[in-house]
Amino acid sequence: MKEHIYICIDLKSFYASVECAQRGLDAMTANLVVADMSRTEKTICLAVTPAMKALGVRNRCRIFEIPSHIKYIAAVPRMQLYIDYAAEIYSIYLKYISKDDIHVYSIDEVFMDVTDYLDMYNLSARQLGQTIIGEIYDKLKIHAVCGIGSNLYLAKVALDITAKHASDFVGELTEESYRQSLWDHRPLTDFWRIGAGTAKRLASYGILTMRDIAQADEDFLYHLFGIDAELLIDHAWGREPVTIADIKSYKPGFNCLSSGQVLPFDYPFEDGRLIVKEMMDLLCLDLVAKQLVTKSITLYVGYSNRLNVPSAHGSVSLDDETNSDLLLIPAVASLYEKIVNPHYTIKRVNISCNHVVPEEYHQYSFFTDAEELAKNRRMQEAVISIKNKFGKNAILKGMNLEEHATTRERNTQIGGHRSGKET
Repeated sequence: MKEHIYICIDLKSFYASVECAQRGLDAMTANLVVADMSRTEKTICLAVTPAMKALGVRNRCRIFEIPSHIKYIAAVPRMQLYIDYAAEIYSIYLKYISKDDIHVYSIDEVFMDVTDYLDMYNLSARQLGQTIIGEIYDKLKIHAVCGIGSNLYLAKVALDITAKHASDFVGELTEESYRQSLWDHRPLTDFWRIGAGTAKRLASYGILTMRDIAQADEDFLYHLFGIDAELLIDHAWGREPVTIADIKSYKPGFNCLSSGQVLPFDYPFEDGRLIVKEMMDLLCLDLVAKQLVTKSITLYVGYSNRLNVPSAHGSVSLDDETNSDLLLIPAVASLYEKIVNPHYTIKRVNISCNHVVPEEYHQYSFFTDAEELAKNRRMQEAVISIKNKFGKNAILKGMNLEEHATTRERNTQIGGHRSGKET
């Protein structure tokens, strides 16, 4: 079996670095946070520069947690700008590596299988990684770090633990060097896929390092973690069988379409129902645009954090697959009234359209008014066309104009944050 060589590249404090680049500043020396200061002081900073981290300010902190003696620039999030930068950086990757050998892990991180490119370029993996991150900085003034490994896991660990402390921001690991240099590294949460809960559970049995995991009784680990123990054991030894080709060829067993939001304040029962109807309306348009249908909806409603009560959740099934708002909005509104306590205020809402399938496989049942649904479908398509041409807020329903409706504001956001191109 041919041994692969992978590169993992991460853009340092990406959102903050973009804002620094826009201002002609260096993120390594400038104090800048990306946060919407128009919200409360509990607002989470989407990113802070490495210079701020060096002063002890942690990433994803809240505004009030930043020490008052630190002076900094606050940049309002501009999600569309960050997407544009990410697209331009991706075009740099494509100069060197085929898209078939690139896996986009997040907006600021990618894996690349460079196995078949090193001889072609007559470069080592380190040289190729340095060339790519060098071009990113030269063109866009965005700092990047690079991890190199003989599998995806080692490339990621080389990035997270080794590269970020290297003078040239490049780290490199093989299974052997991993066991030599990181088997006794602590804390375990520095390693990819080990969260605080897993580390705490292991620590309760005196397992504190990757060496401890590798030397632990495997039956005991399977008893603790079930099938997840297999991943834990493989990673303890520096092994990872999954390749980028495997990721590219993976097909999920079923698909869903979902939407969620955290409300700006605690909503009473009636206003919460309005939010649920708005969200379902947008999901219906999304289903129509993607030519998908569903017959099962799951609703999750989280109550106010102050109440300390379990969330409400439930599902509803329809007789027929559909993407019509005439059917789905009443169904989810009825589910809301059934599962939500009217005496509690609401903070979070998630809706999922389950087991969505292509519309081409759909057939109307004998109990469906096909003519009415066809008319409704034409109206939905017209709405989508108008929104695509003139903007998401070009056409709205009456419920979107009610006092505590959120659709208009959410239409100007990307991922729940300002796009920077409000219309």
